[in-house]
Amino acid sequence: MTEFVVRPIGVVRSPYAERYGTPRQAPVVDGTASTEPVAAQIVLDKQLVPREALRDLEGFSHIWVIAWFDRNEGWRPTVRPTRGPKVRRGVFATRSPHRPNALALSALVLERVEDFTLHVRGIDLLDGTPVLDIKPYVAYADSVPDAVSGWVDALDEAPDAPDRPTRMPGYKRRQDDGSEDPGGT
Repeated sequence: MTEFVVRPIGVVRSPYAERYGTPRQAPVVDGTASTEPVAAQIVLDKQLVPREALRDLEGFSHIWVIAWFDRNEGWRPTVRPTRGPKVRRGVFATRSPHRPNALALSALVLERVEDFTLHVRGIDLLDGTPVLDIKPYVAYADSVPDAVSGWVDALDEAPDAPDRPTRMPGYKRRQDDGSEDPGGT
């Protein structure tokens, strides 16, 4: 297989300096250092990113940030997810940061674009994390209302489960009939 070389286009500036207390997923704030989604910045490298690359981005409410888990060491084919029963699951059936390629994918609220800095909210990345790419969140293409989430769905079906996450405002789970799940926010 061919190997690829990627170059960071920027860096995360976040209040999170260590994994403990950092959200496990961008919209989940339970068990974090702050019970609210925190503000952070994506600072882009002016040498690599021309100003024109940011044109029209401010019109989007959310963005996808693709980053590199640069502090991870190694990976295993099975992991124990932090939610649910403590059983090993295939790494590709989890959101574990320990993966063959340490890619991070975060959907963040874009508050504003200021020069070469993206001001975001709901960060789940550590300060100094290298950013590889940014894409706009486009609801018609990125939202799959009737998606099935395997073993995770069974956890969410129990509304009183002790590890049911509290999602930040703006992230609402939809029921089968398309209405909002009042317990899913």
